[in-house]
Amino acid sequence: MAFNYEQDFQNTDFRAHPELYQVGKGEQGVLSVQPYKGEILPFWRFATPEAAQASADKIYGMFLDYLAHGDFVGADMARKFLQMGYTRSRRYANHAGGKKYEGPVPDDKKGQSGAWGRDELPRTQDPIKAESAAIFKARWDEAKANPVYKAMAQAHQAQTKEHQARTKLLENKE
Repeated sequence: MAFNYEQDFQNTDFRAHPELYQVGKGEQGVLSVQPYKGEILPFWRFATPEAAQASADKIYGMFLDYLAHGDFVGADMARKFLQMGYTRSRRYANHAGGKKYEGPVPDDKKGQSGAWGRDELPRTQDPIKAESAAIFKARWDEAKANPVYKAMAQAHQAQTKEHQARTKLLENKE
């Protein structure tokens, strides 16, 4: 099922309603899902390897705390921030200033990823950002491989399917 960006993120507390949380692909929803965004974002930094190490360690610690409290949504959001630390660091390592494509995003494509007919700018190599990326990648890999996280992800997926089926049944009765 495609990620639903039309969901009411502003008025939904996903800690109180984890059944509404969508894992999505990659980092989808990372800057939308509260209260987790507000808890994790202040610690997300990648400008230098030192900042990246402190950030990745703190966010990974939060990941483990969320798991210890049985909070899959929090753990998955921490995993997404680790992934985003890697992808953003790589973007800046490969493209000075983080701008990957020439020209503006077409108005009808704003908020979507992709080239949309634009040429990719020449790649650069920033070893500092590459080191930051490697730091986040190591913690992201640890998070993805965590057996408790994997079990909770499977359970959440089953609960989500069950919730969607119930919701569909209720909608069909009306």
